[in-house]
Amino acid sequence: MLQKKSSYTSKRKGKLVSASGQIGFPPTDRLNGYYVRPGRWLDYGATPVPGGINFTISSLGATAVWLILFHRKEQEPFVELPFPEHYKVGSTYSMIVFGLDIEDIEYAYRIDGPYNPKEGNLFDRKNLLLDPYAKAVAGQRIWGSSECGYPYRARVVSHDFDWGTCVQPHIPMTDLVIYEMHVRGFTRHASSGVRFPGTFAGVMEKIPYLKQLGVNAIELMPIFEFDETRDMREHDGKTLVDYWGYNPICFFAPNTSYAATDEYNHEGDELKSLVRALHENGMEIILDVVFNHTAEGNEFGPSFSFKGLDNSVYYMLTPDGKYYNFSGCGNTLNCNHPIVHHMILECLRYWVSEYRVDGFRFDLASILGRNEDGSPMNNPPLLESLAFDPVLANCKLIAEAWDAGGLYQVGCFPSRGNRWSEWNGRYRDDLRCFIKGDSGLAKAAAQRVTGSVDLYHPDSRGEGASVNFITCHDGFTLNDLFSYNVKHNEANGWNNTDGENNNNSWNCGAEGATDNREVLDLRRRMTKNACAILMCSRGTPMFLAGDEFGNTQFGNNNAYCQDNEISWLDWSLLEKNHDLFEFFRYMIHFRERHPVLRGSTGKPLCQFPEISVHSMNPWDDKFDWNSRVVGVTFAGRSQDDTTDDFVHIIMNAHWDSHPVRLPELPGHMRWKIAVNTMYAHPHDCIDDVDKMPQVEDWVWMAPRSVVVCIGVE
Repeated sequence: MLQKKSSYTSKRKGKLVSASGQIGFPPTDRLNGYYVRPGRWLDYGATPVPGGINFTISSLGATAVWLILFHRKEQEPFVELPFPEHYKVGSTYSMIVFGLDIEDIEYAYRIDGPYNPKEGNLFDRKNLLLDPYAKAVAGQRIWGSSECGYPYRARVVSHDFDWGTCVQPHIPMTDLVIYEMHVRGFTRHASSGVRFPGTFAGVMEKIPYLKQLGVNAIELMPIFEFDETRDMREHDGKTLVDYWGYNPICFFAPNTSYAATDEYNHEGDELKSLVRALHENGMEIILDVVFNHTAEGNEFGPSFSFKGLDNSVYYMLTPDGKYYNFSGCGNTLNCNHPIVHHMILECLRYWVSEYRVDGFRFDLASILGRNEDGSPMNNPPLLESLAFDPVLANCKLIAEAWDAGGLYQVGCFPSRGNRWSEWNGRYRDDLRCFIKGDSGLAKAAAQRVTGSVDLYHPDSRGEGASVNFITCHDGFTLNDLFSYNVKHNEANGWNNTDGENNNNSWNCGAEGATDNREVLDLRRRMTKNACAILMCSRGTPMFLAGDEFGNTQFGNNNAYCQDNEISWLDWSLLEKNHDLFEFFRYMIHFRERHPVLRGSTGKPLCQFPEISVHSMNPWDDKFDWNSRVVGVTFAGRSQDDTTDDFVHIIMNAHWDSHPVRLPELPGHMRWKIAVNTMYAHPHDCIDDVDKMPQVEDWVWMAPRSVVVCIGVE
C-alpha cells in the first residue's frame, strides 16, 4: 500500500539516521512498510545513495514491475515493492528504497506484460529476473555450486576502492606482447605454488613470473559472471562444467568465484587489486568480452533476465519468434538495437572507469556489426560508438572478426579512425601451414610476417591492426600443434565430434606422447620456430599461457568443459622445459630491443628498404609452389637515431637443408647470428653480441629451422 509520509527516520548501515535535510533524498511515500521516493532514472542498476538504494530498470513492453528484496542467502523475499505509476518515466522505472543494509540485501525483479512467443513477448510475472545492470550476482561465490540456487539474484556494490596514484601504462598497440590466460586454469594446478589457486589473487602472485617472461599485457578469458554449473554433466566419472565461461549471465558483474575471499558488497575489489598491481608493474589488462549471446539460450532455454525483460529487444528473432543463432550458442544479442547498443556502451564505460581495464577483445565480433534482421551493416552504429566514445578513447578494441553464422571479416572488419585491431586468423592459418611444410605457402608466409599489408594497409588501418597469433584458447596448445595430427576430445563426452577438424597441425612422426628422441627434438624445434617467427613479425604478438613451457591439453582442442588437469597449466613443466621458457623469454626481449620488428621507425635507411623479402637468394621475392624457404629483412634507424637496426629472419620449412645467401649490408656492417633453432639451449639464442657467430655471404639452413641475424658494426 502506498502512503504519503512527511516525517522520516531511516537506517544507514543498519543504524537510525535523522532525515532533517541531511540525507539528500528525503522520502515521499511509504510502500509496504518501507519509505521510498521516485529515483534517479538515468542511473541503471542498483546504486547506493544517502540513506538508501536507488533501483532503476527499463522495459519497453512491461505493464507492471515489482522490486523483490531478499536478505542475503535467504530463499524467500522479505518484501515485494510494486513500482507506482508515477515512479515511471517513459519505459524506465526508478525507486529509492530507504533503510536498507546494503551488505544484507539481494534483489531481483518481476515484470508483467504480454505473453506471446510467436510475437517475441515472454513476459511472465511469476519469473524472478536478474537485473541486466547488476554489478554483482549472488550465489556464485563458490565455484561449482550455487549457494542461493537458481533463479539468479543481484547484490548492491559499494565503489570505494582506493586506486592511489597508480596510472595506466598506455602502451602502444605495436609494443604489446599479449599473454592469453584463463584465470582459474592459470594457477589452479597444485604445481602453481600460489597461496590462492584459481583466483585473481593467484594471478597477482605470478606477476614476477610474467615480468621475467617479458609479456606486458594479459588477456583474460571471460571474467563476466557466468554460471559454470549450468549444463553440468558427468562423463567417465568426471564432472564437466562451463569452464571457459563464454556463456554470460550478466555483463557488468565480475565472476565472484574467481575471488580468493568473500567480498560482500565490495565484489570486484580483488580484480581491481590485480589491475592496480599489473599497472604498477608496467603491464596492461585486456578483457575477453562476450556480447554476442547470453546463457538464456534458444526457445528451450531459461528466462532469467533479458528474455523476461524485453525478449524482442535484446535478441535477434525470426518472424515466428524463434532465435537467430549466429553465435552457435542458441541465441544472438541484438547489438544494434538502440537499447542494447546503449547497454553495451555503458558496460564498457563501466569496466574502463571503475576497473581501469586497458582494452577489450570482442568474442565473435562480427555479430556486433549485424542489423536487427541479422544482415551485415556497412557502418554499424555500435562499432562507431565504441570507436569514438571519449571514455573509451585510450582503450584497445580488438575484434575476433568472424562469427558462427559464416560472416568472416578478417582484414575488412568495419573500422574507422584506426581504432579497431583484429585477431588475424589468416596469420594463424597461413603460418601453421607454412611451418609444417605445406606447399604453396611461401608468399603468404612472407605477407604475414611483414605485417599482412594485403589485409591491413598502414595508410588505412595504421600499424596496430593485426594481432598475430598461432595458438589461443580455442584449439591446440603450441605443444599439441606439433604432437597431434587430429583432435582427441573424447573426454568432452561428444564422441570426438566437437571441436575443429581442420587444425593444420602435424605430430612430427608420432601421435601424442612418445619417448622417441628424434621426434621430441623435432617438436621442440618446431615450437621454437613458431615462437621466433611470431616475435619477428610486424603486428602485435599474442600467445597462449603455458605455451612458453610446453603445456599440453593431451590433444583436446576444445577443452571448454574441462575443469581439471586437461585445462589447468602444469607448472612442473616449467622446470622440465626450462630451455623452452628461456627461448620465449629471449625472443620477447629480442623484439623489445629491435624496434624495426614492431613497426616503422620513421627513419629509413637510404640504401635499404624498410622491409624486403628474399628467397634463397637475396632480393628474389618470386616463390613457386615448392618454395619453402623465406627470408625477411627489417631495416631502419634506432629510435635515438644513433645506430642502424637490421634484423634478418630466415625460415626454412623444408625437410632438407639449404644454403641461403644473405643480402649485403652497408660496408661498415656485418651479419651475426642471434638465433638458430637447430641448436639446443643455450646455443639456440645468444645475448652477447660478441659471442654471436659471424657470417659472411650465406647461412647453411638446417631442415625445419629458423635463423635470425642482426646487423652489427
